[in-house]
Amino acid sequence: MRLTHTRAGILGTALVVASTAAALLVSDAGAGVSPGGALQRDADAVRDAGAVGVLAELRHDGGTVRVRSGRAALGSDAPPPQRSPVRIGSASKTFTATLVLQLVGEGRIGLEDTVESHLPGVVRGNGNDGRRITVRQLLQHTSGLPQTFDLPGGESEAEYTEHRFDFHSPRHAVDLAMKHPPSSRPGTGWEYSNTNYALAVLLVEKVTGNRWDQELSRRITIPLGLGDTYAPGNNPYLPGAHMRAHRQFTEGGRWTDTTDLVVRHMDGEGSLVSTPSDVNRFLRALLDGELLRPAELREMQRTVKVTGQPMLEELGMRYGLGLMRFDLSCGGHYWTHFGDVLGTSTRGGVTEDGERAVTVAATGNGDHLYERMHRDAFVPMIDRALCGAAE
Repeated sequence: MRLTHTRAGILGTALVVASTAAALLVSDAGAGVSPGGALQRDADAVRDAGAVGVLAELRHDGGTVRVRSGRAALGSDAPPPQRSPVRIGSASKTFTATLVLQLVGEGRIGLEDTVESHLPGVVRGNGNDGRRITVRQLLQHTSGLPQTFDLPGGESEAEYTEHRFDFHSPRHAVDLAMKHPPSSRPGTGWEYSNTNYALAVLLVEKVTGNRWDQELSRRITIPLGLGDTYAPGNNPYLPGAHMRAHRQFTEGGRWTDTTDLVVRHMDGEGSLVSTPSDVNRFLRALLDGELLRPAELREMQRTVKVTGQPMLEELGMRYGLGLMRFDLSCGGHYWTHFGDVLGTSTRGGVTEDGERAVTVAATGNGDHLYERMHRDAFVPMIDRALCGAAE
């Protein structure tokens, strides 16, 4: 089972998928973990399942472990660059939710405020009504707002090639969504929709008077020293040495290099570029209380039951405000957010106490193997890393 997929192809949906080429193992060990340790074996398992390149980092109080597996690109024997920037897709939503909750803590936004009170007239048409939708419901995916299906670029190689450099603003994405009726009444159920976080971006910009990416830098990336995390805006290219993204649009079809892409319309819902190291730093800081006051962090961790997604229900997923919660086999929970862009998947999590965080970035994806790869590769890898099996 996968989360609802957009025609733009950028959502918390697809996972690492099969590639026919053999991969070159490269290992970097640290903090007492040998190249044959559990984290390396799990990274190799993702590679063996078909990923082109895999980067993983585990942070805990005893130190940092980094491993890599596979190749920087199809047709290359070079290993993945250790600090490769990647598009983290919907993992961006946790950053955006954090910005909104900081504004809540400052008294500039209320979680029970209506969307209409801050963005008058934006959510209207075809039964959509911002007067009945709260800020909490946006961040929680309980607004009932429709997904945006009208932006081409993610359904085929031809679409990607034709539309990869198209520019659309978050407001345009919202306007397209308003052409469709709501999927449900506000507050009656959970349903993932990128429209919620496009509106969250507009909300941050309206309340602060600054661009969303400016607030991101001022409030999160600069204070935490996240030097490799940024919003690319209209720039379709990744900086420096990086893994190439690859996507298989149809089962058994050819692989397409999907690295170069404009994702401006996704902004706070799925556009960020980052590294496993930066994502881990962010997650630990969030759970350690460096970014939010206790009251706002508690609100972020107030979850609702996920429905309509059989695999996620089976895994026990619950959703807070920009956070997914899963059980650990060793007891307790971990917090995370899936992230996918065409050709790249980011997965990971942080323990409840913020002491352990793991992030995995893998290139090569496609919708058709989502469920199998999630169960067989990512879930066990995250669980073992956060339960301490990597030492």
